[in-house]
Amino acid sequence: MRLLQVSIPTGEREAVVRTLEAEGIDFFLTDETSGRKYTAIATFPLPPNAVQPIIDKLHDAGLSDEAHTVIIDAETDTSRQFEQLAKRYDAENGGDRIARDEILTQAREMSPRLQTFVFMTVVSAVVATAGLLLDSPAVVVGSMVIAPLVGPALGAGVGTVLNERDLFRRGVKLQLLGVVTAIASSTLFALLVRNLFLFPPNTDIVSISQISGRLSPDFLSLIVALGAGAAGIVSLAAGVSVALVGVMIAAALIPPAAAVGIGIAWREPMVALGAGVLVLVNVLSINLSAIATLQYMGYQPRSWFKLERSREETVRRVGVLVFALAVLSLFLGGVTYSTYQGAQFEEGADTAVTQLFREPQFEQAEQLNMQAQYQQSFPLGRDSYASNLPFREPSRVIVTVGRPQGERYPNLPTRLHNRIERKTGRDVTIQVRYVEIAETSA
Repeated sequence: MRLLQVSIPTGEREAVVRTLEAEGIDFFLTDETSGRKYTAIATFPLPPNAVQPIIDKLHDAGLSDEAHTVIIDAETDTSRQFEQLAKRYDAENGGDRIARDEILTQAREMSPRLQTFVFMTVVSAVVATAGLLLDSPAVVVGSMVIAPLVGPALGAGVGTVLNERDLFRRGVKLQLLGVVTAIASSTLFALLVRNLFLFPPNTDIVSISQISGRLSPDFLSLIVALGAGAAGIVSLAAGVSVALVGVMIAAALIPPAAAVGIGIAWREPMVALGAGVLVLVNVLSINLSAIATLQYMGYQPRSWFKLERSREETVRRVGVLVFALAVLSLFLGGVTYSTYQGAQFEEGADTAVTQLFREPQFEQAEQLNMQAQYQQSFPLGRDSYASNLPFREPSRVIVTVGRPQGERYPNLPTRLHNRIERKTGRDVTIQVRYVEIAETSA
């Protein structure tokens, strides 16, 4: 519930009273005695989704822009008239939705001061980097909680739709600053960790699950970021806490940025590239979905001049975001296709191996495991097998076979190679590992 206090300029009292009475609003009128240009103060409660329509109707009836409107978050109004008013606006406007001025105020307040923003971004990036290297989901989640990125992300969308250029520019600047600061901080911290031997020097960082999970962005990553932006705006517009949604937005930005820093520190170009593309996709998607959600919810400037300019700016910015995402989608599509091809190869190879071991000459052998290894389609200084990096292609199949003592299968690698090549169309290296099975009698 909201409690509104409207200071009424001289000559506009009758228009305000007439409008409030026509809307069935229970209001209180107090004479203004400060000797200024105001004659009275109208105080009245409203449901959150009725604030903006009533303010617009007051201005349409003759309330000038010189009037001061104070919106206070209140707890309860027990009158039957308020209950009827709430039901009417729920039927007309749906669920809770705060006023235009409220969402502007909240968007401005969600972006902290510059020094605080930079400090919290550095801390969250360093913590995320440590969490990735430790392969600790709990530490990575902790870094998301302290990241201050939700405010700028939502502020840029609000500034676009409501034609508040200062809010939009501040949101964009803080987002750029946040991403650059996060990458730089994680790079410096990762270099420090590596050069001071605080981390095992021969560890393959691609094999760390918390890192590898952020190296191959596909179209599902796009869906996650779009959902984060839309959820943030809906939470903001409903007047509820966006803290949990802020964690979701930070999850889309901070860990991938930390992965970029680790890739730079470890001189792994494909690691930095894959995570970097994920950061860009998430930033663009969050902003796009925030703007689209605000437009869908019907937020717009009050004045006609601002409305026309807002529409032009919104169309232009959405076009830029869509174009950038379309370009990056080429990368996402390549990764998605590569992942699909890898899954198809593994399924075909597994079928070929299973069918071979069903033949009579291998009835005493047992297929224990089959593992496909990959290499990069575009190697950039990495010679090891990179099963978690984008743009991979199958290179080797390792088959582990259990056999009785003394049993030999000299032609097994060749037959496996031929079967897998016929089934998948891929010429890959076959490696067979034998495990002798000893039979004992009780």
